[in-house]
Parts: sequence; C-alpha cells; structure tokens
Amino acid sequence: MFSNPKGNENNQSENREAEQRFIKALKKKKMWAYEKLYDEYAGMVGGIAKSYLRADDVDDVVQEVFMRVYKSIRRFNGDSAFSTWLYRITVNVCKDILKKYSKRSETFTDFDDEEPGGVREPSSDIDIEEEIHREMKIQNFRKILDQLSEEDNLFITLRDIQGLDYEEIGNVVGKPIGTVKSRIYYARKRLKKLLQQNDIGD
Repeated sequence: MFSNPKGNENNQSENREAEQRFIKALKKKKMWAYEKLYDEYAGMVGGIAKSYLRADDVDDVVQEVFMRVYKSIRRFNGDSAFSTWLYRITVNVCKDILKKYSKRSETFTDFDDEEPGGVREPSSDIDIEEEIHREMKIQNFRKILDQLSEEDNLFITLRDIQGLDYEEIGNVVGKPIGTVKSRIYYARKRLKKLLQQNDIGD
C-alpha cells in the first residue's frame, strides 16, 4: 500500500493546528489544557527526572516543571516544538535540584565530532520465564545507567529512551548538532562497556 503524501500533509497540518489550540488554551489558563498537559506529558517528564536525578519518587519534580510551564507559557513563541520546550524546562529543573541538593558539580567534557554508534537493547519474549529474565535485565540496565555521569545519562535518556532526534536534543541542551552526536556516541561507548562488564550487552 502506498502512502498518500497529501494525506500526510493534511495530518501534519491538523497536528500543528491542534498544538496551536492547545498552547493558546494553556496561555489562557484553561483547565482542560492543563489536564491534557499532565495526561500526555507527566510520564515523559517523570522519565527524564528519574534518569537524570537517579530517583524513583519524582512527583515534586513533575509538579515543579508544570508550575514553570504555567508561569512561563506566555513567553513560548513557537520557535521550537512545544515538547522540545518542555524537555528544556525539565532538564533545567533537574539541574537546579542537583545544584541545590548535591555538592557534586556537573562536568562536561568536549570530544571531537563522531558519528553515533549503537547500543543493543534487551530483547523481549512472550514466554513467562523469558519475560522475567528480561525484566531483571531491564532493572540491571537501569542500575548501570545510573553509573554514568549526569551528562551521559541525559544524552542516553533523550536519544535512546525518549527517542528525540539530534536537533531536538540540541535545542534542549543548547548544543550544536555535531556536539550532540559526539556526546551521544561517547556516552553509548561508555554505556556499552558497562553493559559488557555486567554481562548485559554483547
């Protein structure tokens, strides 16, 4: 079956219009818009916070992110996608929390631009025994992810878990695409080494 380019364009146009209505409603402090914000984005915000802060209870972080959205939505001018803007707020909230509660400062290391490599993800299986084994692997993977630096953890989370493209990640962290690719490449190398050391990756 062939895709209909005109149909795809119509869908994209409808999505843009729906997002514009949503943003306008947020700016007007409409209750339905903030309910939609929580329903659609709380999981994403919580996922980033859990990875970045290495914590399971991130309800306060989610609330702080949405409070900042409430206070600053009028300044959102549409230069980026709303989701990218929200990612940026989430990362900034996490950074503020680390600065407030941790003595350990964030460090960023510059690397030469390299093409990104791949990290093999644990496979799934419908067999119960395999499913249990897979869940144990996932738990171990999360523990290993926590061993990475905040920067490596963030880049792996945004790219390989949240699925953002390089441009979106660049907008979130304020880095050019070449630097983003490089950081992800080296973060994956360090993660893969940890996975191999723990018999989780090949």
